[in-house]
Amino acid sequence: MSKPQTLFEKIWSRHVIFEREDGTSLLAIDRHLCHEGSFHAFDKLERENRIIRRPDLTFGIADHYVSTKAPELGNEEESLRIPIEKLTKNTQKAGIQLYGIGTPEQGIVHVAGPEQGLTLPGITLVCGDSHTATHGALGCLAFGIGASEVAHVLATQTLWQEKPKTMRINIEGELSPGVVAKDVILHLISVIGANGATGYMIEYAGSTVRNLSIEGRMTMCNMSIEAGGRAGMVAPDKKTFDYIKGRKHSPKNGNWDLALKDWRTLFSDKEATFDKEIYVKSSDIAPSLTWGNSPEETLPVTGEIPDPRKEPDESRREALELTLKYMGLTAGTQLKDIKVDRVFIGSCTNSRIEDLRSAAAIAQGRKTQVPAIIVPGSAMIKIQAENEGLDQIFIEAGFDWRATGCSMCVGMNGDITPPGERCASTSNRNFKGRQGPGSRTHLMSPAMAAAAAVTGRITDVRELTTVGL
Repeated sequence: MSKPQTLFEKIWSRHVIFEREDGTSLLAIDRHLCHEGSFHAFDKLERENRIIRRPDLTFGIADHYVSTKAPELGNEEESLRIPIEKLTKNTQKAGIQLYGIGTPEQGIVHVAGPEQGLTLPGITLVCGDSHTATHGALGCLAFGIGASEVAHVLATQTLWQEKPKTMRINIEGELSPGVVAKDVILHLISVIGANGATGYMIEYAGSTVRNLSIEGRMTMCNMSIEAGGRAGMVAPDKKTFDYIKGRKHSPKNGNWDLALKDWRTLFSDKEATFDKEIYVKSSDIAPSLTWGNSPEETLPVTGEIPDPRKEPDESRREALELTLKYMGLTAGTQLKDIKVDRVFIGSCTNSRIEDLRSAAAIAQGRKTQVPAIIVPGSAMIKIQAENEGLDQIFIEAGFDWRATGCSMCVGMNGDITPPGERCASTSNRNFKGRQGPGSRTHLMSPAMAAAAAVTGRITDVRELTTVGL
């Protein structure tokens, strides 16, 4: 009998072409997604006079530099239009399908990929972006790669990789009212630390994960990298199959039946062993947000800013003092007493229709107290939200309803938080300057961000309403 395998091991073993003596493996890559930052890799291949090995397995998607205010221009700034134009030129020359400006499929790469059926259970999927882990929510092995690796995949449709260790994070129980997937992953990172999963591939399991929507699972897998993980994944189930069926690039007719038969084998065997197992109770999770410059610096919204003087480790104490100075915060301050200067709802973490609905449930009938922008994750989501009337709810409440793009998450397209301002954000990173030089970022769920927008401060969403969450 064959040795019991984890979900990751099943997918990994299917894709190993060759293994070196040091254990490094050459993997076959099934799907490759490229955004505007891929021009470095295309330039490298051109210099070396190489061709694209499998242009049919690579898809270009414009998102990082695209303007959310004037997308028809690409970007208002010429310097920011150049990467978009390079993506168009490179994909056309190589015969790669591009979902660029003006196409109905355009969106943030980690939103548009699953939406278009490019993300399928059991495949290997890579992209030159660290949050490629998002796609693992559909039961595939997906991870971000660097510029030289992008070039290697373009030229060979393969990639050398060291096999990571395996970690299963088991989350059991029913989530409390007001608690959503973003709270779960923020809480988890606060428990294991920003380096807690370094060297591991994470599988999220347990009743809490099974009860999440596919969109919620994407939010969790998206931030696996913030815990140091190489990738994150969830075993595919009926929710997964229902989500995929009928999408543009999903298997059709007889191929669907064959695919479904295979996908149903993609789970960790009962006797499979993981290098590390972690157990979390959902009852321990509350609406949460970050207060510092790392996702691990997360607290329940009812918490208070920690006091560095209570930290026995000197280096940790000094780091906390620097964090509080950068964030403009004082030890002992209640999180709910912190005022915000602006709000951003969007990013590949939280810009799907489920996210927009939860934010709209809070915004409805209220008015924003600070500048707030809503950036849908794709052109299709934008249309769906408008068909549901969500855009009008946001507009009437004073939110700025934008076109799709990465926007203020990374601040590459011109959308930034000004120096010294505090932003309640649904994105994935709160590093110093992430949303612009001198910006101060608090990560939270869409409903929590909407609550901050209509009150002008960090707010426990449960104090407003739990309807629609």
